Amino acid sequence: MNKVIGSAAEAVADIPDGASLAVGGFGLSGIPDVLIDALHAQGATGLEVVSNNCGVDGRGLGVLLAAGRIARVTGSYVGENKEFARQYLGGELEVELTPQGTLAERLRAGGAGIPAFYTPAGVGTQVAHGGLPWRYASDGSVAVASPPKETRVFADRPYVLEHGITTDFALVRAWRGDRHGNLVFRRAAANFNPLAAMAGRVTIAEVEELVEPGELSPEEVHLPGIYVQRVVQLTAEQTADKQIEKRTVRS
Repeated sequence: MNKVIGSAAEAVADIPDGASLAVGGFGLSGIPDVLIDALHAQGATGLEVVSNNCGVDGRGLGVLLAAGRIARVTGSYVGENKEFARQYLGGELEVELTPQGTLAERLRAGGAGIPAFYTPAGVGTQVAHGGLPWRYASDGSVAVASPPKETRVFADRPYVLEHGITTDFALVRAWRGDRHGNLVFRRAAANFNPLAAMAGRVTIAEVEELVEPGELSPEEVHLPGIYVQRVVQLTAEQTADKQIEKRTVRS
């Protein structure tokens, strides 16, 4: 039951080329920085990543992206990462854009063993009709486009079928965790972390504070240890190393 691994490097050592990864975080909030850096050092390439976004240039998943290690991204937001946009528009990266709430539910559904579900989000758009550019050709034309999705009407309202997501591995960050893998997330850093953790067949969690089994009361556990296979305890320096995408202060 002791799921603690000695180092981040050891925890990600068996992630192979071409593996699919669900990665927690929203922007730079709650990203598993240490595990991502360890995976960068490990060298796996051709990765298929499922995450809300791809970090920023030089931080988070942006590190793997800049190194050319990511082949495909399923996410909701390109946003702050110029290299992400460059690779996508240049035909170097395949990107499946999906509504943010739909992405969250696809991860949750995959972790809960639900193969698919109907949602009104995306009805009447290319999300349902197909034709969203997944990959561009070098000349700027669309090389791969999204396929049309099944739609049905329930109570006179149309819905589109979305598939649950499961991945080979998941990388997440938690505020507190115990040796059994039970996790607690702090405030906004929860974001996609519990959902990504559910979707991974092998979930690796970096935790800022490691406690002994029994120290976490059941009602404060956000994610039960059944979803977590490996736990990495962060050092004080790693815990404190958090960046902010855009600092906003009062005038």
